[in-house]
Amino acid sequence: MTDAVRRVQSPEPTPWEEEIGFARAVAAGDRVLVGGTTAFRGGVLTGEGDPYQQTRAAIANGLRALEEFGLGARSVVRTRLYLTHRRDVEAVGRAHQEVFGTVRPVTTLVVVEGFVDPRILVEVELEAYRA
Repeated sequence: MTDAVRRVQSPEPTPWEEEIGFARAVAAGDRVLVGGTTAFRGGVLTGEGDPYQQTRAAIANGLRALEEFGLGARSVVRTRLYLTHRRDVEAVGRAHQEVFGTVRPVTTLVVVEGFVDPRILVEVELEAYRA
């Protein structure tokens, strides 16, 4: 690991971080990338069955990872939202807007077949820039 690249793990990692072998976030130069983040903290899923609550929790988990680099929501320049049901677009969008409405990162929203745990309705990725 060089000084230009720094990796952090979740304080309460999901089972998959160790099993698959990935970092929650990686800083490379001025960019900080937060990998696919769900509403899990440790082994507990927040908002089971509720896409709005899961989105809020997933974003909060991603922002906690950014805090390890001294960054917050205002530093986010890109988000990616993956959801399992088209019907949840409004709820997921509302949760995203409440956090990032004044920040206005570029955003991709995609409906996917599913996630590693079928209770997961939403997964969020964040990219931030360190000025």
